[in-house]
Amino acid sequence: MTEHTEVITQGLTAHVVSGREELLAVLKRAAAEPDFLALLSQDPHQALKEYYSLTPIEKAALASGDIRRIEAWVGKLDRELATWLWSRLSQEKW
Repeated sequence: MTEHTEVITQGLTAHVVSGREELLAVLKRAAAEPDFLALLSQDPHQALKEYYSLTPIEKAALASGDIRRIEAWVGKLDRELATWLWSRLSQEKW
């Protein structure tokens, strides 16, 4: 799991998104956008393509709905953020 990092290039500071922030961004988007939720269900690889800072392990946890692993990284999820994970588990796609 990556941590928050700042990169300084030629006097400019750029924010590098942490894995935790990216995971939360995916979960928030899945809760707010039905089309993204559907894509995440049908083709997780395509849905997560733009989340380039996620590691393969983080992407796999999202794709499979691994609540335990994700909560270990980001902390306890509220009902809204857990929308995708509960949806994935109810599909029983293993």
